[in-house]
Amino acid sequence: MSAAIAVKTVYLDNAATTRAAPEAAAAAARAMLEDFGNPSSAHAPGRRAAEILENARADVAGVIGAAPENVIFTSGGTEADNLAIFLGTEARAGTGAKAGLHVITSLAEHDAVLRPAQSLARRGFDVTFLAPGASGAVPFADIAAALREDTVLVSLMLVNNETGAVNPVRETADEIARRALPALLHTDAVQGYGKLPYTLASLGADMVSVSAHKIRGAKGTGALITRKKLSPRPFLLGGGQERGMRAGTEALPAIAAFGAAARLAGVSLAENYARAEALNALAVSEITARLPDAVIISRGGSPYILSVSLPGRRAETLMNALDAEGIYVSRSSACKKGARSHVLEAMRLPPPVIDGALRVSFSSETTAEEVTYFAESFERISKSIFTKKRKR
Repeated sequence: MSAAIAVKTVYLDNAATTRAAPEAAAAAARAMLEDFGNPSSAHAPGRRAAEILENARADVAGVIGAAPENVIFTSGGTEADNLAIFLGTEARAGTGAKAGLHVITSLAEHDAVLRPAQSLARRGFDVTFLAPGASGAVPFADIAAALREDTVLVSLMLVNNETGAVNPVRETADEIARRALPALLHTDAVQGYGKLPYTLASLGADMVSVSAHKIRGAKGTGALITRKKLSPRPFLLGGGQERGMRAGTEALPAIAAFGAAARLAGVSLAENYARAEALNALAVSEITARLPDAVIISRGGSPYILSVSLPGRRAETLMNALDAEGIYVSRSSACKKGARSHVLEAMRLPPPVIDGALRVSFSSETTAEEVTYFAESFERISKSIFTKKRKR
């Protein structure tokens, strides 16, 4: 092992999930062991639980300057995306699809957006799937050209979960407003919330999906944050929780952890962003110096995500070799479970680049020593694999 680092593992898959912050874990434990009442109960334990719930709602809203009453807690980013897409189209189109109603999204979206969009297409909506450009972001000119008088929803992720590319969400909001179009604008901000410096107002989106476990909160909770209250039919029917939008007893321990993680992220956002920029730059410098044939796919996006490829090597082989040494990265989105990246395919990258691509992602816990050790190991492993291939 290099003298540069004296730890057993290096975790660089933070875009998949992060280690919970101690403060978040403690908040969850308190909600399970002490303030364990049902937030809907009228007695004292229920009132204390309700107070924790509303404090967490305010904390989650505060990160992007939203109104707490417009935060709907969900089971995670996937549900928040589905909620936005189905309720967003219903809010503009009324119940049921109508011929010609138009939706815009991109081919580089997470499946939590792509699959609902495909479902809308099967139900009769006219769905435009825009391709990302060379940077991984969807060109604004393509979005503007696709907008129509009958566009009811535009859904574009803020930060791509595989490349870190940042889409022109603000520009899209301005174009919708300039043309006085009825379209609602939704952004999957799971990889940007608590990491990129923006507010709901500066972003301009009507609906923003976020997830707790990407910012050192607990898995199993997320939120849809809106500029104003949505008023279509409830997404889940039952007891009327979450302002009547999502029935079911709230997952208070996970939500309490989400609130704690959101507070930490908001306070340290600028510091953590600068740290991620430095780590990303270090990783690029180290990798390109050691492996001149490396292709840096990520360019100019979120510093928290770095997509790098070694054409001619198989990403799965590289990842497994790193895994064996306690260094953890991923091939693409963790949700793909080994399938080829539809994001990189949508970018029209050459097959050898796609097949050799790895995603490296950082958190506030990542150190420069870990990045350097990863680069050293990456060089050694990739050269070993290349040498073995030449001998065959």
